[in-house]
Amino acid sequence: MPGPSEHRFGAHAGLLHLPDGATSLLSFAHGAGAGMRHAFMEAVAAALAARRVGTLRFEFPYAAAGGRRPDPRPVLVETVAAAAAEARRLAGALPLIAGGKSMGGRMTSLAAAEGRLEGVRGIVFLGFPLHPAGRPSIERAAHLAEVRLPMLFLQGSRDTLADLKRLAPVCEKLGARAQLRVVDGADHGFHVLKRSGQSDAQVIETLAAEVARFAEAQR
Repeated sequence: MPGPSEHRFGAHAGLLHLPDGATSLLSFAHGAGAGMRHAFMEAVAAALAARRVGTLRFEFPYAAAGGRRPDPRPVLVETVAAAAAEARRLAGALPLIAGGKSMGGRMTSLAAAEGRLEGVRGIVFLGFPLHPAGRPSIERAAHLAEVRLPMLFLQGSRDTLADLKRLAPVCEKLGARAQLRVVDGADHGFHVLKRSGQSDAQVIETLAAEVARFAEAQR
């Protein structure tokens, strides 16, 4: 199976992983603390490729420049929109979904709320950052009411950035558009404790299986 290849679109850097016989393509944004080559991003992309889901990982400008502080929201949203447009071109007849890890997923839904994800059939959140750690609220979810696409929320039960007692009602209010899948014992980075009875690698496989199932449903 072919591995990821360097891919540039405009001023942006990306990694395209399109397996043989791909059935869909995910425009895949990284989180605030690590870029597109982070081990988590690599592992998820590989696990998805094994399930014939292609990925276009891409770098936000601050990460591409080696910075740690995320760009202003308009820049992040613009980057998500540009990546989705490029993924749409690359996908051809393949169904296109979009999303990302933590901040990357939230920026994707903000772009969708602004009507900037033409051709995207669904959004995937790998750890939606509902609120800062220790400060539970639902303000960051307000824009989701404007998103008219199917959404898949994959959350760890130990995620300190998403109190499930607050996230679950948010998803319920979104109705049939939203699906919430909880990974028992996982934190925001989807790491699990040894006593959980499963490994981080098994969690990655669970995440990939859920994303692949969701992508198949959007065909």
